[in-house]
Amino acid sequence: MYFIYSVVLGFGFALALPWFLWKGRATGKYFRTFRERMGRLPVYLNIDGDRSIWVHAVSVGEVLATRPLIPALKQRYPNHKVFLSTTTMTGNAVAQKSVRGVDGLFYAPFDWPGPVKKALATLKPSLLVLVETEIWPNLIHEAHLGGTRIALVNGRISRKSFAGYRWIRGFLRRVLSEVDVFLMQGEAHAERVRSMGAPAERVKVTGNLKFDAVEAARTPERLARILGGEARRDRPLWVAGSTVTGEEELILQAYHRVRERVPLTGLVLAPRHPERFPQVPALVESAGFRCLRRTNLEPGEWRDGEVVLLDTLGELAQLYPLASVVFVGGSLVPSGGHNILEPAVAGKPVIVGPHMQNFQEIAEKFQAEGALLQVESAEDLAREVIGLLTDEVRRRSLGERAKSLVDKNRGALRNTIDGLAGLVA
Repeated sequence: MYFIYSVVLGFGFALALPWFLWKGRATGKYFRTFRERMGRLPVYLNIDGDRSIWVHAVSVGEVLATRPLIPALKQRYPNHKVFLSTTTMTGNAVAQKSVRGVDGLFYAPFDWPGPVKKALATLKPSLLVLVETEIWPNLIHEAHLGGTRIALVNGRISRKSFAGYRWIRGFLRRVLSEVDVFLMQGEAHAERVRSMGAPAERVKVTGNLKFDAVEAARTPERLARILGGEARRDRPLWVAGSTVTGEEELILQAYHRVRERVPLTGLVLAPRHPERFPQVPALVESAGFRCLRRTNLEPGEWRDGEVVLLDTLGELAQLYPLASVVFVGGSLVPSGGHNILEPAVAGKPVIVGPHMQNFQEIAEKFQAEGALLQVESAEDLAREVIGLLTDEVRRRSLGERAKSLVDKNRGALRNTIDGLAGLVA
C-alpha cells in the first residue's frame, strides 16, 4: 500500500508541476525551497548528530499553534534540540518572526521514502510531533521504522476531511497504528480519528493550543500613526483579515453600504495569501475606491474613501487593537474559515461568514456565548457592521465576551506537554 500511495503521490506531483512552475516563474520561490523538500537539509541544522524533537506545522495556523508548544518542549527536554518544519512559504515566514526557541527551521520533505529518510537521518528525532491534520503516511512509517515516537497534537479532523478519509480507511488504519498518541482539540475530533482507525486507547482530548498561543498584540507606534493617527482619530476602522479569492468583492459591496450610514469608516483589507497582494488593488479600484498599499503609505496620507491593502506579513494581529469591527475571512466563500482568536483576544467584535468548517468548534463555542456574529451574505455583513459601529455599548460588550472566552479556554498547553510524557528518550 505504501508503494501504491507513493506512486499516486508522484503522479499527482507530475500533473501539478507545470502549474507550480508557472506560478513561481517570476519569483522562483518554489525553486529556492526544492532542495530542502527533497530532504537535503543543511548539515549545520544538526552537525553534531544530537537527538532532537521534530515539530511539523503545515502553514500559518498550525505554526501559530506551536508558539507556546516549542518553548515548553525546550523547557521540559533541555537536552534535545527542537526543529520546526513547514510546508508553505507563508508558514515559514511567520515562524521566522513569531516562534521562539526553535533550533532550526526548514521546509518539510515531500512525502516519498527517499526525501523523508534523508531528513530523518539529519535530524535524528526521538519524537516527531505532527500538528493538527498532518497525516503523512511515508513520514510516519519511516519515522516509526527508525524508532522515532510519533504524536499528533492539537489534532483536528474536519467533517469534510473525515468524509474523504473514509474511502481509504483500511490504509489509514495501518498508518495510524504507528502513531503513539493522538492529542485532539475536542471530543468530535477524537471520535472521528477513532473512526478512521486510531487505536482508541491512544486518543485523548487535550483542548486547543490556539487558545494558549494567542496573545494580545501591541500596535507598533509607526503602524498606529499610519493607520490610526491624528487624521483618523475617533473615526471607525473596519479590518477585514485573512480574505481569500472572491471575498474582497463582497466586502467592498458591503463597504459602500456602510459608508452610506457611517461615512467616515475606514477599511483595511488583509488578504490571506501574499501572492494575491498584486491582484487586490484592481478589485478595489473597480469597486470605485482608491487603493493604498501599506508598504507605500506614510503617516497622514490615508484619506476618506480610500481602502488600505495590508500587503505585509505579521502585522495583522498588531492592527486588530486599532479596529472598531473585525471581519475574519475565508468564511463568506466556501474556504473553511480562519482563526478568530487574534481579534477576540484584542477585545474586538468579530464577524464571520457561513463557512467556518475548519474552525467549527471554536465558532460554535463563541456563538453559544454571544461572542461572535455570523452572516450569510454581503448584505448581512453590511447590516451587522453598521449596527456595531452605531451602537458602542453592543460593540464593547461583544468584544469583552470574546476576550473573556479566550481566557477561559486556556490550558491545552499543559495537557499537551503532559500527554507527551514518556515519549521522549
